[in-house]
Amino acid sequence: MATTVGQVQAVIEQLWPIAGAEAWDAPGLLAGSPLSEVSSILLAVDAVLDTVEEAARYDLLLVHHPLLLRGVTSIAEDSSKGAALSRLIRSNTALIASHTNADVVETGTSAVFAQRLGLRDVTPIVPSGGNPARGIGRVGTLPVPTTLGRLARLLGELLPATASGIRVSGDFDATIATVALCGGAGDSLLAEPSVIGADVYITSDLRHHPASEARENARAAAGPALIDVSHWASEWLWLEQAATELRAALPDVTVTVSDIRTDPWDFTVVQ
Repeated sequence: MATTVGQVQAVIEQLWPIAGAEAWDAPGLLAGSPLSEVSSILLAVDAVLDTVEEAARYDLLLVHHPLLLRGVTSIAEDSSKGAALSRLIRSNTALIASHTNADVVETGTSAVFAQRLGLRDVTPIVPSGGNPARGIGRVGTLPVPTTLGRLARLLGELLPATASGIRVSGDFDATIATVALCGGAGDSLLAEPSVIGADVYITSDLRHHPASEARENARAAAGPALIDVSHWASEWLWLEQAATELRAALPDVTVTVSDIRTDPWDFTVVQ
């Protein structure tokens, strides 16, 4: 019996329960019929035109970032969202997003990032749902302390390359043992006690004012060094873990991870 979009959606709900999503989030089935058959799934961080074009060869596109996170009043093809949805519909490719509900679970985005860094004694920065193993972000200790500069270089080897590279605030030779991190945008966690108590905080999309304030607070009292990495790259690490879990739950479905880089930047000029 063929697997349907609805059955895939049910598996996704078991792996990354919608109840774990933030109130502002919009995960779930975004396009396609629950009754359509699924023999192949493509995973990507973003439903941009390139990944949508690639997904035309598949029955379902599972993304991390919801395409319709903010409301739209038209899906005409003179907009990127309209063009993406129209192409998915024409190719009969369903679209499902698992966003903050996939961030908080034990094998979610930040947990995978922490595991790839080899962190030990890992706990969420902000636990959620009464489960101490679930929550936003992760904090843990390195097996062997290193320097801030070496850690930044390790991240350069671990993460897929992007034009924006890796930005660091702190002393190159500072000793790093405790690491806090949040895959994706994480400057909202800068004031969390476990972040302030860490030697370094790794996240993405650090804006000028929050980063500057955190840097000055660290100089005046306490706080971590900062490492800013690509939003896309930090969450792309999770896709293979997600694919592994889907393959185990859906053995008759082919699951593929897209290697298209959907980081929005093309090049930088170093001054």
